[in-house]
Amino acid sequence: MYRADAAAIAGGVSGLELMEVAGAAIADTVQELWPTGDVLVLCGPGNNGGDGFVAARLLAEAGRQVRLALLGSIDKLEGDAGANAARWSGAVLPLAPSLLDGADVVIDALFGAGLGRPLDGDARETIEALAASGLPCVAVDVPSGVHGDTGQVLGTAAQAEVTVTFFRRKPGHLLYPGRALCGEVRVADIGIPDTVLAQISPQLSENRPELWRDLLPRPQPQAHKYDRGHAVVAGGAVLTGAARLASHAALRMGAGLVSIAAPPDAGVIYRSGPPTIMVRDIPDGASFAAMLAELKVTAALIGPGNGVDGRVGGATADRVLRALALRPCVLDADALTVFADDPDKLFAALGATSAGTNVLTPHDGEFARLFHSQQESDGKIEMARAAALRANATILLKGADTVIAAPDGRAVVNTNA
Repeated sequence: MYRADAAAIAGGVSGLELMEVAGAAIADTVQELWPTGDVLVLCGPGNNGGDGFVAARLLAEAGRQVRLALLGSIDKLEGDAGANAARWSGAVLPLAPSLLDGADVVIDALFGAGLGRPLDGDARETIEALAASGLPCVAVDVPSGVHGDTGQVLGTAAQAEVTVTFFRRKPGHLLYPGRALCGEVRVADIGIPDTVLAQISPQLSENRPELWRDLLPRPQPQAHKYDRGHAVVAGGAVLTGAARLASHAALRMGAGLVSIAAPPDAGVIYRSGPPTIMVRDIPDGASFAAMLAELKVTAALIGPGNGVDGRVGGATADRVLRALALRPCVLDADALTVFADDPDKLFAALGATSAGTNVLTPHDGEFARLFHSQQESDGKIEMARAAALRANATILLKGADTVIAAPDGRAVVNTNA
């Protein structure tokens, strides 16, 4: 956000004007959702606190009973925050948990998305008391204590009913646990021009259809099934359900032809499915490679239910290494875990392919087994980015807040899976 603010101010937008509009959005939210009752505004020592001073002033001018508490000395406030503190005519109370008594709604304007250290002292005690109180809370930018880039909690944070942020959502609004703590996220237009996006060139986006809708091929009436791609799914001998579900998904998403490469002993199970899915008996890795080379195959999925133990695991690894030399691959589940003891073997094969052509889709456990050196403290986005660079592949790190990252650093966060 600070980069967007700086670019807007450099383009002629007043910082005081930005803060005034931001504070108005906060005050309007309180008036809309809690039109009566006493308001307590918790202000921090930076611009987040400046937004709180504006909101407090506007609410008081509207006739609300408002108390304002400040972390630190008002004499140390600088810039736009200091200017708006000077415009506040009410008392400035020292921040303390006891101030929550008598409040009906709280505005948390202590710290925003730029916080990089755990809350401590009076700030920590007050936020812990707020979390325990059950009072409705409007957070400014993010709930205090939520890391704006990772969504992780820095010591403690209180649940907000509503979070008012500005210009665009931050990663901390999209990634858990911050996503849950933010409650409803409202993005207020405070006058930052959309052209600022081009100036700051963000490498991270929320995954929305407008990002990729126009890139999807539109089948023409005269098109052949192969024009829509031929997907091959490697099936396992025992756990057949995963490959069968994946085959159905490939059809649903528009593949022109879907084939299952089935172990001969399980062929009858796979053939009991819909006739729209082709099944071919494939006894070993060499046969699988021949299938990929002979047929008009667009991409292969390997891993779901394929097996990792003993001879079966060796066959899964062999299948992966052969396939990577022939076609773009999606590697999931067992196709990742089978390389847990020697991930460099997989990375070497991926490194010989075009960057980002192949897709790895681990959940947290599979990710940890494959990318041992990645630290959770780096945050999910940076973990996925580093893994994508290491693997020379697109990483889809699954979860309720799935992150998709490319080797060139681009990343998106899913808000629906």
